[in-house]
Amino acid sequence: MPQLVADCLNEIFEYLDDDYDDYDNFTLHSCMLVNRLWCEVSVRILWRDTSNYSTSNIKTLIGCLPNESRDILQNNEINISPSTSKLPIFNYASFCEVLSVNEIHDKLEKLLEQSITIVEQEILKLFMNQIPSLKRLEIIEFDTLELWKNTSIISYPEIKDCLKNLTELCCNSDNSSEFICQLSNVCHSILHLELIVYSYISDELANLISAQKSLEYIDIRIEVDYPDLSNLLSIELPNTLTKLTLYEETRIFEISLLFITKFINLKELEISFRYSKSFKDFEILQHTYFPQLQILELEHAIPKLKLLIKFLEISGKNLKKIYLGEYEGYYNNTSNNSLNLAIAEFCPNLRKLSTVIRKKELKSFKKILDNCQHLESITIRCGDSYLNEKESLEAVVKYSKSIHKIELNYHYDDIKLGILPEELESFFVSWSNCISRKSLSLKIITSDVVNSLDANEDNMKIIDKYIKLGVIKKFKVII
Repeated sequence: MPQLVADCLNEIFEYLDDDYDDYDNFTLHSCMLVNRLWCEVSVRILWRDTSNYSTSNIKTLIGCLPNESRDILQNNEINISPSTSKLPIFNYASFCEVLSVNEIHDKLEKLLEQSITIVEQEILKLFMNQIPSLKRLEIIEFDTLELWKNTSIISYPEIKDCLKNLTELCCNSDNSSEFICQLSNVCHSILHLELIVYSYISDELANLISAQKSLEYIDIRIEVDYPDLSNLLSIELPNTLTKLTLYEETRIFEISLLFITKFINLKELEISFRYSKSFKDFEILQHTYFPQLQILELEHAIPKLKLLIKFLEISGKNLKKIYLGEYEGYYNNTSNNSLNLAIAEFCPNLRKLSTVIRKKELKSFKKILDNCQHLESITIRCGDSYLNEKESLEAVVKYSKSIHKIELNYHYDDIKLGILPEELESFFVSWSNCISRKSLSLKIITSDVVNSLDANEDNMKIIDKYIKLGVIKKFKVII
C-alpha cells in the first residue's frame, strides 16, 4: 500500500512540475513539508534536473562531497563551508537525470570568486559516482570544455556506468575530441542529439553520431557563416529518425536540403532560416513524400510559395501542426493568399495553425476554418498589415466549432487602432451562445505595442467578466 501511495503521489507531483512556467517549484517545495513520504517523492523531482538548481542547491552538493574531494579542495586552499554541519538527509546527486555542466558552472560563478574549475570537477565527480543512469547531458559553452579535457574526469571509473544509458546529448562541434571518443565507446542509445556547430564536424563527432543506431531526433544549430558540414552530411543516419530541426542565425549560410529526402519516416520537420535564399534545393525537396509528417515549422523565412504549396500538396494530408514565419514577407508585404488556400485544400487534418493572414484575405481565412474542421488552436497575427482582430475573431466563432485556443500575436507590427471593447464583448457573447463549444483559452503575445488588446483597461474588465462566467478557461499575457 505505501508503494501505491508513493506512485500516485509521483503522478500528481509530475503534473505539478509540468504545469509550471519559469521553473516555479513553490508548490513542490511546499509538498516536502507535509510528511516524510511526500518529501521523498517531491525531492526526487526537484533534484533531477540541474537546470532548475539554485545556488543553495550547489551549496548542498558541496556539503555532500566525500572526504577525498574535501581534501583536494583544502589542499588547493579552497575553504567552502557547507550551509549546515548536519549530514544531508538525502543522496541528492543520485536523483539527477539531466546534467547541465554549463548550469553548474554558471551557479558556481555566482557563488565563488575563484577556483571554480577545481570545485566544479569535484561536483562532477560526485555526480558521476552517484548517478545510477544519466538520461540527458548538456555541455555547450567553451569555458566548461576544459573540464572534460582533464584526465581525472575522463578516466573516472564510474563515468561509463553513468553514461551508458544516455538518451539525450546536447554538445557543440568543438567539444574535446578525447571526451567525444569516450562517449562513442560508451553511448550507443542516444535518441535525441542537439548539435551546435561553431566550426566543423570532427571525425570523432561524426563517429559518435554514426554509432547511434536508434537516433530519433537530431537538432542542428549553425552559429557561424561558413561551417564545414561535410562530415555530418556524409553520415548514414538511421531511418529511425522521426524529427529533424535545422536552425541558423547567419546571413550567408547555405546548406543543401537534399539529405532530408532520405528521412521519409519524419514526423516533425522544423527549419529556422533567416532568409528564403537559404532553402537551397527545396525545388527537389518539394517532391519528396513524407507519409508520416505531422508537424511542419518554418520559423522565420519560408521557401518560394509555389515550392511550399507543392510540398503541402504531396505531404500535407497528415499534418496536424503548421507554423509559418514571414521574415522577408514582413518587409515586402507579400500576399500569402495562395498559400493559405493551399493549406485549406491540402491539410484537412490540422489541429494547430500559425500562418500569415493579411488585409483583404478574409476569404482564404474562412476557407481554412471551413475546410480544417479539426482545427483546435489558431495563432492570429495582429497589426495594420494583417486582417484586423474584429474580422479574425468573428470568422473563428462563425466558421469553426472546434477551435478553443486562440493566440493573438502583436509582436510583428504596429497597431494604430486595436479592437474596441464592444467588439470584444460581442465576440464573447457569440462564443458563449454556442452550447457545444469548449471554454476558451486565450493567450496574448505582445511587446511595447500600445494598442494590443490587453492595453485597454475596458477590454481587461470584459475578459475578467468572462473568466468568472467560465467562458474563458485560461488567459495569459506574454511580454
